[in-house]
Formats: sequence, structure tokens, C-alpha cells
Amino acid sequence: MKLNYGTLVLVAIAMPLFALIFSGPPWTVVRIAGLALATLSFLLLVLARLQLGRSFSVRAKASALVTTGLYSRIRNPIYIFGSLMIVGLILWANMPWFLLFFVIVIPMQVIRSRKEAKVLEEKFGAAYVEYKRQTWF
Repeated sequence: MKLNYGTLVLVAIAMPLFALIFSGPPWTVVRIAGLALATLSFLLLVLARLQLGRSFSVRAKASALVTTGLYSRIRNPIYIFGSLMIVGLILWANMPWFLLFFVIVIPMQVIRSRKEAKVLEEKFGAAYVEYKRQTWF
């Protein structure tokens, strides 16, 4: 098993464990919405990761310009859906003060996406610029 898929397996195992730990509080509309958001976001994150294929890497590198599937609309769906999954889990766990975590995470994601964009633009030039123009974040 490659490390890239290992991350998905780790998250898939961690989510049910997280569910067992925080299953005690009563079910409210916010908790149900949080669980729905987390579940949908996780599924979309997995889809984005699978669509990225061998182009996935932890560090910014440019092996292929993926412009199909979720990547035809969003340049960084893994960041988007990963963040939404965390928001859903925070709401589900009934710990809204953990949302302050995003004061750190969002700027880090923006910085990282800019580094990746620079690497991709250096490698793919006009093709990446056009792709960037047609997509969101």
C-alpha cells in the first residue's frame, strides 16, 4: 500500500473511532447537520484524492495537470473538502469553539495553494493559467 492511500485508510479508521468517542451528547439539528457535512465532505475528499491519482504529493510538485472531475471546477478540492469535513466533525462533536482552529488552517491552506500554483504555472505555463482562470480556489 502506498503512503498516499495510507492516509485515506487512516482517516477512514479514525472517523468511526471519533464517532464512538463523541456519540454521547443528545442529537440536535446542529449535530445531525455536522455529521451530514462531515460524511459528504469525506466522500468528496476521497473522490478528489482518487481523481488526482499519481499526481498527489505532500510537497508541491508538478507531475500532471489534472483538470477533470472535481478538478474541472475547483483547483484544490482536497483542501476544501478536508476543511469542510473538519467543520462537520467539530459541529457534530458539539465543540464549536474548535472552529477557532480555522484561524490557523485557512491561511496555511491559502499559502500552500499559492506555492502549488507557482510550481504548476512554472511547469505547465499557459495551460495552467487558463485552467486557473476557469476554476475556483
